[in-house]
Amino acid sequence: MTTQVQTPGDTGDDGATAGLPTFADFALDPEVRHLNHGSFGTVPRPVLARLAVLRAEMESNPDAWWRTLTERIAAARAEVAGFLRTAPDSLAFVPNASAGASTVLASLRFPRGARILMTDHTYGAVAMGVRRIAALHGAVVDTLHVPLDASAEHIRSLFAGKLASGAPVALVVVDQITSPTARLLPLPGIVAEAHAAGARVLVDGAHAPGLLADPLRHASGADYWTGNLHKWVCGPRGTAVLVARAAVAQELVPLVNSWGAPYPFPRSFDEQGTQDVTGWLAVPDSLAFFAGRGGWDAAREAMNRTVTAAQALLAEALHADLSGVRANEAPAMRLVPLSPVLATDPDRAAALQRRVAEELRCEVSITSWDGRGFLRLSAHVYNRPEEYAYLAERLPALLASAEREAG
Repeated sequence: MTTQVQTPGDTGDDGATAGLPTFADFALDPEVRHLNHGSFGTVPRPVLARLAVLRAEMESNPDAWWRTLTERIAAARAEVAGFLRTAPDSLAFVPNASAGASTVLASLRFPRGARILMTDHTYGAVAMGVRRIAALHGAVVDTLHVPLDASAEHIRSLFAGKLASGAPVALVVVDQITSPTARLLPLPGIVAEAHAAGARVLVDGAHAPGLLADPLRHASGADYWTGNLHKWVCGPRGTAVLVARAAVAQELVPLVNSWGAPYPFPRSFDEQGTQDVTGWLAVPDSLAFFAGRGGWDAAREAMNRTVTAAQALLAEALHADLSGVRANEAPAMRLVPLSPVLATDPDRAAALQRRVAEELRCEVSITSWDGRGFLRLSAHVYNRPEEYAYLAERLPALLASAEREAG
């Protein structure tokens, strides 16, 4: 395959979609091809500048800073709530989606022998939290296998079957967009089945803000929902939200017991010790940045177009069969199956990911699920087709070498 390769900062003749941010708007290293936005995100330069201003203000007079902080947090919460199309008093800031899930799990009480239901696509850190809380209460963790090629109706029927069999299910923990497998799960049907069985639902929406136009509507009445703002929204690190239905919100207790504790949700989450919350105050600047640079609908369209083409290109280069991964594909994220002998467990996946980064100067995500390895592609507006062409030219040889070494 012969392709003219440009540097990551170039836009090429086709350029970026009119008005949308480009590579130059981010502080990313131009010597590296950044093809794994979904894991950690990146922050636009104007938002980094805003963070610097806020931190300088905080350090110049800490007493004055903390005197007015709760009011400023409330104002930022209101702006984020507007973006997510929910009421400001339904939403609290948390450091990340895993912290949001941990908060819900730590706030609930489970009868001994009750079941907590999750899937085998559940994010690893959240799954560990579920198992820890279940052990504390004597509850049982039930893990539902969901095939990659399952249709939306099949997934709903799998949940219905699990909910109807065995001990009562107290809580269903389900991803909106799965991290290891890049699936968009059919939440309306899942939530309906769970509520019909008397179970509450915690939705891990880590990837949903920015990728879905209305993620809370898609979650369709879930009791708890948590989503990251540092991923696709490109907010500062440590910015995420926890949203709860009014009927259950006041049961939620912050993980850190501090001066906000006497107040009702969500203000009880605003004061959790002397922590740096400049990211919470700056995340509205990320929302405004994209709104003023082409808008969110155009950004989502560009991301989907880029990653769809990238998946086809990499699948051709790796001779990969996509037929088993086409169902319920997530926006801006796609899977390309790897050889059956590669990335067969998380440790081997992590080692292969490091090798790609070191040898090809490409940051990618290699995931492992159900004993199979995948290249998980994720694209934001700054990604260009020529970056994926560069990877497609070089990755086959690296993987062939890794296969030989795997025996």
